[in-house]
Amino acid sequence: MSVSRRSFLALAATSAAFAGLSRAAAQSVGDYRDDITGYGPLVPDPAGVFDLPEGFSYKVVSQVGQPMDDGLLTPGKADGMACFPDASDPNRVILVRNHEQRPSEPDRSAFGKDGALAAKVGADQAYDRIPSGLPMDGGTTTLVWDLKQQRLVTHHLSLAGTTVNCAGGRTPRRTWLSCEETEYRAGEVGAKDHGWVFEVPADLRGLADPVPITGMGRFKHEATATDPRTGVVYLTEDFSDGFCLFYRYLPNDPARLHAGGRLQALGFREGAAADPRNWDKPFWKVGDRKKAVWIDMDGVDNPHNDLRHRGHGKGAAYFARGEGIYFGDGELYFTCTSGGPTRDGQIMRYRPSAQEGKPGEKDRPGEIELFFESTDKQRISMPDNVAIAPNGHLFLCEDKYAGYNMLKAVTPKGQIYTVGRNAAKPAVQNAPNTELAGVCFSPDGSTCFVNIYFPGTTIAITGPWSRLKA
Repeated sequence: MSVSRRSFLALAATSAAFAGLSRAAAQSVGDYRDDITGYGPLVPDPAGVFDLPEGFSYKVVSQVGQPMDDGLLTPGKADGMACFPDASDPNRVILVRNHEQRPSEPDRSAFGKDGALAAKVGADQAYDRIPSGLPMDGGTTTLVWDLKQQRLVTHHLSLAGTTVNCAGGRTPRRTWLSCEETEYRAGEVGAKDHGWVFEVPADLRGLADPVPITGMGRFKHEATATDPRTGVVYLTEDFSDGFCLFYRYLPNDPARLHAGGRLQALGFREGAAADPRNWDKPFWKVGDRKKAVWIDMDGVDNPHNDLRHRGHGKGAAYFARGEGIYFGDGELYFTCTSGGPTRDGQIMRYRPSAQEGKPGEKDRPGEIELFFESTDKQRISMPDNVAIAPNGHLFLCEDKYAGYNMLKAVTPKGQIYTVGRNAAKPAVQNAPNTELAGVCFSPDGSTCFVNIYFPGTTIAITGPWSRLKA
């Protein structure tokens, strides 16, 4: 969904009315705290799946283990996802969904616990296989959902033989970039290196060609966002230690990402002194903007799994677990899950240069801004996947270490309200219930799709979206 900056700022006047609301005045409701009313308090779900405000409801789109139309089973660990209009039917949408499955998790495999269904995948249709000959278990599924009838029409496996497919991003060409969040080397779990980005056409009704876009580098990819004007692809990286880079890919041909390009990482004019994580000492405060410096990366196939540290040595800045990323019109947002002094998360905003990736960029560089920083776990804790809603607000999926994971929203003024909650009780006291992921909206704005990551469920949320209250 392409959302313009004008759309994002459409509610700025409304937001201004409560811009002076202090954190001390935030509304505390049980295990979460809101700055504004939003859609009202959450109502417990009798089914124990997902809590929503009064007037909202959800439908289960699909669940792990459910038979698909291609004879395979719905894989588990539903993660990043995008929604596309179905060109053949205005009442239908297409979802392309990642699965962060690892080779050691056959209980949630598309091929069944014993792998008996793997024969349905041809020899050249899987990127890699484990020593037993079974395709690596990860990849993507594609689903067609009828918005009017609120029912699943079809679903099938659309990328095979990849692993730990975390998030990704849609492109202007109606494709999904699926990212592997791993640095497995050939011989560790399969015959090939992993840690690549793969492209999956949304309209494909079979398996995509499993060809990695090697120019985008091999590392622990999280997500991507593509500027529709320039074709530049921005990429986040997620290592649990929080020493991660923020990248961009300047393709030789925006219509053919496999045709090569330049991979660069973002730095600051302050050089080695720049630490946007704000962990040990403050580098910047919310609202501060810095000029971007882009640094060429070499050895992007990363044979020694040290790309991020080599980049930092050349001047690229470390970010605290870059995760979800989303492009509006002229600017993008990405989350840093463990950024900030309390490590509860940050949101960055990047405004590309009018000469992005061109020689004139040196004199007119892009700007990066610390848009939001959480110091209160009940407001936002560890934001992950992100999308811009039709009302112009950022919708965020939490992936926190304790308590219930929430679907949160942030207004243009940085005010927080809660949209939903994973209602499943944690298996261990004080442990988190499973993260939320893959938030995205139908083009008509009627439906919000969200994944409950483990064991793997996708839901479609509908309700009075225009009822928002400050």
